[in-house]
Amino acid sequence: MTVGDVDAKPEAEPKPGSKRGSPRTRRRRRLAHLGDRLIRSPRTQSTVAGLVANYLRFVNATSRLTFDPSDPYVMQASLAPVIFTMWHGQHFMLPFARQYELDVRVLISRHHDGEINALVAEKLGVGTIRGSGGRSRKRMVEKGGLVGFMEMKTALEEGAFVCMTADISNLESRRAGLGVVSLAKASGRPIVPIAYASSRRIDITSWDRATLNLPFSRAVCAVGEIVEVPEDAGDALLEAKRQDVETALNEATARAYALVDRRAV
Repeated sequence: MTVGDVDAKPEAEPKPGSKRGSPRTRRRRRLAHLGDRLIRSPRTQSTVAGLVANYLRFVNATSRLTFDPSDPYVMQASLAPVIFTMWHGQHFMLPFARQYELDVRVLISRHHDGEINALVAEKLGVGTIRGSGGRSRKRMVEKGGLVGFMEMKTALEEGAFVCMTADISNLESRRAGLGVVSLAKASGRPIVPIAYASSRRIDITSWDRATLNLPFSRAVCAVGEIVEVPEDAGDALLEAKRQDVETALNEATARAYALVDRRAV
């Protein structure tokens, strides 16, 4: 017996009949591990991304997209480049709202779940920036957030449009974080809230209230009130601008859904 063995505790053996050590539980664990490895495989991710991109192309090809206001790009031309922002889960069809072959780069999480989203975006002709938008400035320095933030700022300086969701996955939908207004402050570029809705859709019960858009729809891309953030904005003003983004996105989203559902706006 070695010195290290003196304090070593014997490994606890599973109790008879315990689910932890049962063959069924071990089999489930092996299958879960295999499934995780499969979904992380580059070949699998590329295949899934191709299927998703083709489905979105089919939805776009069979749907009639209009804008509200009717020509928002005229208004945005003098402001370019801008920061487009939208709610998480409402962004799937937005690559098709891009006009004039604009250089648009979208922020996508570095988490492995974001790999397929990034591949889909690239297949649809949208550039990607990997990082986290962050609910707060502290979170922006975590998990590659600072790198993503600086890449977005550089992209705007190069004349590219940047696109990012306003809310972050924190189990609270439709609440804007400070990431987008912090980027507007640092870059001096305005924020343009946008919302996409289609008449035929499946509303998914998830934290972000995501929507699966269906083919053969009336579709609307609604543009909300532009929000600008001065470079000397302090904490109080940043919070006020964050609320302005939230209000503008909620208004644009409600307007888009009202138009496709033919309800009074």
